[in-house]
Amino acid sequence: MRRLLLLALLATTLLLAGYRELRAPVRAPGAPEQTLSVPAGASVDAIGRQLRALGLVRHPWVFRAWVLARGDGARLRAGEYALEGPLSLDQIVDMLVRGEVVHHEITFPEGKTLEDMALLAAGHGLAAAAFSRAARDPAAIRDLDPLATDLEGYLFPDTYELAATPEAAPLLVARMVQRFREVVSSLRPPLAASGLTLREAVTLASIVEAETAQSLERPRVAAVFLNRLRKGMPLQTDPTVIYALRRAGSWDGNIRKKDLDVDSPYNTYRHAGLPPGPIGNPGRESLQAVLQPAKVADLYFVSRNDGSHEFSQTLAEHERAVDRYQRHRPQPRRGT
Repeated sequence: MRRLLLLALLATTLLLAGYRELRAPVRAPGAPEQTLSVPAGASVDAIGRQLRALGLVRHPWVFRAWVLARGDGARLRAGEYALEGPLSLDQIVDMLVRGEVVHHEITFPEGKTLEDMALLAAGHGLAAAAFSRAARDPAAIRDLDPLATDLEGYLFPDTYELAATPEAAPLLVARMVQRFREVVSSLRPPLAASGLTLREAVTLASIVEAETAQSLERPRVAAVFLNRLRKGMPLQTDPTVIYALRRAGSWDGNIRKKDLDVDSPYNTYRHAGLPPGPIGNPGRESLQAVLQPAKVADLYFVSRNDGSHEFSQTLAEHERAVDRYQRHRPQPRRGT
């Protein structure tokens, strides 16, 4: 009888210990949120050790045993998890199986390059290298632009929500391309009427985006460049030179007179016509400005140093504007 009592007591103790390990909350109700990052391919043992290091499980072997007993060894999903509240070990396993990862909201401003976007993505927990790899593959827009060598110009700047998983970067790039397709689809009539190819329109829109942040100015800036193209005049726009310097790894934040001679097909001071491709990723307003430019005869513009520009139809007018706003100023020159 005594032996039976001991066995019953032992069984009860084990049951209570098991309940405590699996069901009793490990975290206190008021404990601060903790982040668990599960890399792709992580083993059950590795996840258990990480949970133990964070103080989220009492014994890693119990975590492993319970995961295997549930048959979930191959179902734990990689990603970033935010653990808050009085969670038990069983609840943590449930989260990992369901893949309840953190969702981030990321905003890409208009005009950013692929390189800029990769850095922004990295700031939200995505792998910059994975973003860059996906953005360097032009397959996603081959039907729209057979000449594209990457996705520069075709990643639409917008706000995106994404799950913090190892697959987030390529999925984000795919969504950005899809958003571009949606926007371009709504612009098909003016694109057809413009006489421009999609690649030409996106390239010019990326230049307009880089030249002005003023919404009302964009159609007029676009008109200047279109007027110059029709007359066979070089575009002579600084942002294309800056893009060339960045591609060469020699951009230091300032543009100098000698930089205007840089040997690059993107240098629109040395080469007439449009550069080989987009120099950034334009937004809807810049695309619309190129397809529906202002009806003006302007050929020049120069910065007024307040975010706006002075437009001119003749070189003489332009020189007077340059004298008024730019001569003898120490900052880098801007304008066309």
